[in-house]
Amino acid sequence: MQQKHLFEYAVIRVVPRVEREEFLNIGVILYCAKLKFLRAKYLLDEPRLTAFSPTLNVEEITVHVCAFEHICLADKESGPIGKLDMASRFRWLTATRSTVLQTSKVHPGFCEEPNATLDSLFGQLVS
Repeated sequence: MQQKHLFEYAVIRVVPRVEREEFLNIGVILYCAKLKFLRAKYLLDEPRLTAFSPTLNVEEITVHVCAFEHICLADKESGPIGKLDMASRFRWLTATRSTVLQTSKVHPGFCEEPNATLDSLFGQLVS
């Protein structure tokens, strides 16, 4: 029997008009400290995004959501935030913001395999 590990996740959302508080789920970010796992998975469905908000700049959203991936992986394109430890990067990515790209509140759970859990949450909450 595999051991269950504590994980935390948040939903990545596009909020075209912050004052209206309407959003579209586009991804999930998952962090599991015990397994040193931090990944984001997203889907930018341009027809769906433009139907939701015709004036939305999808190219700009793409650049910003790709930054989530770079920061999770701590690669060279992640800038100074990518140099932080994994927990700090997750907290920075999930900090409350009043911008077009936001995350939900952080939710906990237990999993055996975080990549499979990320795929499952993505399927339930995004696609």
